[in-house]
Amino acid sequence: MENGDVKTHANLLTKRMMESLTAVCDTLLPSLDLPVAGDDDDGGLSEFYATSASMSATPDHIGGLLCGRVKHPLMWLLSLGLWLLSTSYGTFALCGRRSLSTRFPYLQKFSEVERKKREEIIVAWSLSSLSLLKMLYSSLKYLTMRVYFTQVSQNNTNPAWKAMGYCGPDPNFIDQSQPKWKDSASESEDLLRSALLHMDSPRDVVAQMLLGAGFSTSRDVSVTCDVVVVGSGCGGSVVAGVLAKAGHKVFVIEKGSYSPSSQLTLLEGPANRAMYEGDGFIAADDVRTLFLAGSSVGGGSTINWSASVRTPDHVRREWCDRLGLKLFCSKAYDDALDVVCERMRVQCGVEEEGFSNMILRKGCEELGLPVADVPRNAPPDHYCGWCHLGCKSGMKKSTKITWLADVADSGNGFILPCCKAVRILHHKIKGHNRTVASGVVVECGDKEITIASKMIVVACGALNTPRLLKRSGLKNAHIGKHLHIHPAVMAWGYFPPSRWPEESKRSYEGGIITAMCPLSTYSDSSGYGTLLQTPALHPGMFATATPWRSAVDFRERMTRFSRTAHVFALVRDKGSGTADYPESVTYRMDEEDEGKLKQGLEAALRILAGAGAEEVGTQHAVGERIKVGGDGRGVEELVREVRRRGLRDGRTLVSSAHQMGSCRMAAVAREGAVSPQGETWEVEGIYVADTSVFPTALGVNPMVTVQAIAYCTAQTILQVLGGKTEVCTT
Repeated sequence: MENGDVKTHANLLTKRMMESLTAVCDTLLPSLDLPVAGDDDDGGLSEFYATSASMSATPDHIGGLLCGRVKHPLMWLLSLGLWLLSTSYGTFALCGRRSLSTRFPYLQKFSEVERKKREEIIVAWSLSSLSLLKMLYSSLKYLTMRVYFTQVSQNNTNPAWKAMGYCGPDPNFIDQSQPKWKDSASESEDLLRSALLHMDSPRDVVAQMLLGAGFSTSRDVSVTCDVVVVGSGCGGSVVAGVLAKAGHKVFVIEKGSYSPSSQLTLLEGPANRAMYEGDGFIAADDVRTLFLAGSSVGGGSTINWSASVRTPDHVRREWCDRLGLKLFCSKAYDDALDVVCERMRVQCGVEEEGFSNMILRKGCEELGLPVADVPRNAPPDHYCGWCHLGCKSGMKKSTKITWLADVADSGNGFILPCCKAVRILHHKIKGHNRTVASGVVVECGDKEITIASKMIVVACGALNTPRLLKRSGLKNAHIGKHLHIHPAVMAWGYFPPSRWPEESKRSYEGGIITAMCPLSTYSDSSGYGTLLQTPALHPGMFATATPWRSAVDFRERMTRFSRTAHVFALVRDKGSGTADYPESVTYRMDEEDEGKLKQGLEAALRILAGAGAEEVGTQHAVGERIKVGGDGRGVEELVREVRRRGLRDGRTLVSSAHQMGSCRMAAVAREGAVSPQGETWEVEGIYVADTSVFPTALGVNPMVTVQAIAYCTAQTILQVLGGKTEVCTT
């Protein structure tokens, strides 16, 4: 099989290491006979069971990832583990007595151990009390499953998909030549393309474009403008759009590429590589938490799940009253929320609800739990489960077709994709105790250009912004600290086709988040509660999350993919970590957060059972599968087990799609990295406009909040530049 449209890194692993890697991959995904002979009407099951990881070249692709594409501070440890498994003594050290042979010389390397024993070894790693063994298991399991289930052939198919009931790309957009093809975003994106400046173009062409738009250039490939915005996601795009419309010359620097809606494949593998930070392979240093973050033109707005929730009142009161940030209790912030929700056309309600959300809603109603419609930046008829791979119809109002289109429409801005901000330039003013920003050094391929500007807006996201500020010489102690992530854990329920919802419903279709259960978000007097929602899980992420107990058990779980619903519990966390990505990302879950996540997981299990699941379970490595009986006894036994065991030991998958707080806003410099106006305390003219400025964790999906804060920051910059403000002033 192919690995999509990506230029893969060369596989430089040694022959011995590849032998170990192949043995691990083929233990997780071996070639198997069908459990029940003749139980395959269309050949899909036979192909799935018969195709091993090595038969699909999964180990080779992983080898390429390990040799340059995936970044992690402990990559050397994974390489060491593979090397040790290629030796008999190393295998005994990592695998213990299970690796011994009954024949002299008894010791054997991992690839020589019989498969059943290798399965026992991998299960032992997953449950080990030794962190290094759990990390080895998690790393190899995550990589194997993500690669195997997202690889595609030249016909965009995968040997597992038919058996899983997965159709691949959204069938509504497979054939663009059909009359049903309609790109409702075409006008906005045509406009956006006019503002894209690809710096691999000949310099004279680039210079002519800039001069024609009123920018000044010099021979040493430098440019002068009013404002440079680093990052084109939910924060940076708002600032860029507002300032460009006000008549200021703006450059938007984006390290990711541009993916036009009409050219999206809606394939999980290529989408991860084109639109996610780290190709979707980001893990905390201890591999206990997985992170998802956008990285393309439009940032997280291109791949988020449409939820558009306003900043909760209790959060605004906390930020205003307890932290002294008066912006959040002002009419100005009210107006900003109105402006961004109107720009995104946020609305509630759907014409038809998808599989998982129907189940969440019914389960809540059965248990008497609160359930609410989720506001979305998409119309009621947007029945799409592929929006985390990019919205091909353009019905979701990402920043590509809102604020960035405003940049293009103004004629005052350019967007530079595939360019990285190296450092921000600043200098001290003679005779004054002031340091001011003066520009940005930008790397575009093998070129390096300097963009001189009056203002710099950093909007690289909570993972990337701290490192750019540090690289630029800023020393505030809070930069990179206080990282909050809304840690999430999941429960699952299996609904056979014979049960409700109707047989035609599939887990991956329909709006991703249209219902939510605010389990304790509002009833908890502290304001730190738990929210239940549904995730976007296509084959790669589903396989990554699914516990592995044996090759046969895992294959069966995967064949239930299209009728398995997931509900995740998300907590507004008090725990925190550090962001120095890609060198390091750490996170330590707070004990109180762990308790609330357990309560959320318990509720999720009961909701799934109450909605009619035949079988329920969690993502804990023990891989329980509980039949839902009439008396509910099995579910309550599992609930007691969830209550007893921890979530911080690495045996339960913890994930995060929301990162925030790593350059937090504060009323004084000793408490945060930026001022209430979003400006860094150390350098005048450097502003931060992304989720990293959140003073605490938010507790709900952050898109509306970050856009509202960025809108207010843009008004502050307009005042400094002498332009006319719009609605919001700080």
